[in-house]
Amino acid sequence: MFEQQPEDLRFYVKQLATEALQKSEALAWFEVLYTKAKGDTAKIPWAKLTPHPYLQDWLKNHQPFASGQKALVIGCGLGDDAEALAHLGFEVTAFDISPTAIAWCQERFPNSTVNYVVADLLAIPSQWHQAFDFVFECRNIQALPLNVRSGVISSVTSFVAPGGILLLITRVRDTEVEPSGPPCPLSDSELAQFENVGLQQVEKLVFLESELDVKQVRIEYQRHNYLTDLNYTAKDEFLMQ
Repeated sequence: MFEQQPEDLRFYVKQLATEALQKSEALAWFEVLYTKAKGDTAKIPWAKLTPHPYLQDWLKNHQPFASGQKALVIGCGLGDDAEALAHLGFEVTAFDISPTAIAWCQERFPNSTVNYVVADLLAIPSQWHQAFDFVFECRNIQALPLNVRSGVISSVTSFVAPGGILLLITRVRDTEVEPSGPPCPLSDSELAQFENVGLQQVEKLVFLESELDVKQVRIEYQRHNYLTDLNYTAKDEFLMQ
């Protein structure tokens, strides 16, 4: 994980992010990082070339999945999480703001069924609104400055279809004080925003990683399917008559 990378790589990433923020380009540093890596995955701190273990664990315990469900992977990086979902039968769209990252995915998985696209989390396509049965957000929000997070959280939740699931993996902090970073862990008030904009928390697991005692969470959220709820209510009322 990021905190297990060499100190010089962590410093380099923070320097890129700080420079982008100073230019009011909060997401620009991702493309710089991928471009300067020149195909060397060791220079991408989150590139493990395998699906995230917390995602793998969740998928293992929630199978089988209905064939043809639509999934979205946010900030897909080099594509391993997206490929894991595709192998389980999901129709997967995976996006990243970095064109170099998307090209890298397509090179790694030339026969993939995943729809890899370049997109900006701060300017999402309108056709993605509530269009996905499963949305995976892993450590993208924690890489962004606090002043854009409210809008980003609204964007992330807007992808989830009625009855759909958002699986969130992120570092968290125990204070509302702004941290130095990136990464900048999410606070309790930031996590609460997911429920404030229409999702319901289903499950929350807390993990401590590495000798640094970095606290992370995996949270499963679901959006109510109000049409289904109304149908069940009407059926229950009929049976009680």
